[in-house]
Amino acid sequence: MTTQVVRLLVGAALLFLGRQLYWLFVAGVGFVVAVDLVPQLFEIETTIVILIIAAVVGVIGAFLAVLLQRVAVAVAGFLAGGYVVLAILDTMGLEIALIGWILALVGAILGAILTLLLFDWALIVLSSLAGAGLITRGLPLANTTIVAVVFVVLLALGIAIQAALLSRTEEVDLD
Repeated sequence: MTTQVVRLLVGAALLFLGRQLYWLFVAGVGFVVAVDLVPQLFEIETTIVILIIAAVVGVIGAFLAVLLQRVAVAVAGFLAGGYVVLAILDTMGLEIALIGWILALVGAILGAILTLLLFDWALIVLSSLAGAGLITRGLPLANTTIVAVVFVVLLALGIAIQAALLSRTEEVDLD
């Protein structure tokens, strides 16, 4: 239950503030990937240990994001792109076999490229995708169609809110 609440909170932060607080995007993606991978890689089942490791990974990510902005954001884009593909496959109830990992790698590479080429918009889209994915995976929804609809609505909402915040920032910069 604790990881679900954390998923929802981190998901909401990424969904609505991922671009504005790019270090939060990097930290959030690092946290989420660690929460999902630590139990699988190290056979750790204690929720508090998983959350502590994930928090440390997130803090390291945020620290690196401040020091090495472009590199950290590209790495986060890579992780977010792969995570989004895996989350979509999981949400659709598809088995994640070799083809799933290949698709995740393609998504990861595209995520990294997008963040480098279209920095602000890539952050908006990737953080909205990651946030929507986290939130839908944290909700107790069994119906795949409902999950897909909630995911798309959250994605659109996150992109719209962050785009409005970006245009507001650009207007201030022009003045």
